[in-house]
Amino acid sequence: MAVLAGREGLDLQSNIATDSMALNRLVAKLLVEFGEDIHVLRDPTRGGVATTLKEIARQSQVDICLQENALPVDPAVAGACAILGLDPLFVANEGKLLLIIAADSADAALQLMCQQPEGEGAAVIGEVVTASNGRVMMQTAIGGMRAIEMLAGEQLPRIC
Repeated sequence: MAVLAGREGLDLQSNIATDSMALNRLVAKLLVEFGEDIHVLRDPTRGGVATTLKEIARQSQVDICLQENALPVDPAVAGACAILGLDPLFVANEGKLLLIIAADSADAALQLMCQQPEGEGAAVIGEVVTASNGRVMMQTAIGGMRAIEMLAGEQLPRIC
């Protein structure tokens, strides 16, 4: 959203800032501490969280269930997305990562991430629920289930 606002000269009357940052130190700590328990580390830049998780689910032949209430979406970003008709799940996240890790290491990995500046705001947003054919579902805030599909077309802004 920061890139879109900057490129298009949008005055959103909020403090939306880029989330771009180097994650090498955070990733190195995760690998040292949890190496064998880490199944996937991915950057959700292209296509955002939704597209990245859908790719992972398809490639790994698993189903993933997200919890909408657990997604750490900045309220200003959510508001800007609502105004512009964008889904925050498909917005690029340049300085974030998605980590899929063994369930018994999830809490400790989250604690490690939250202790690092690069991991501020980290959250458990869902889980791999079964081996299957690559579905991603989201438990919505009102209790329904929403299918998450690949982005049709191209949502802007494109960072790289």
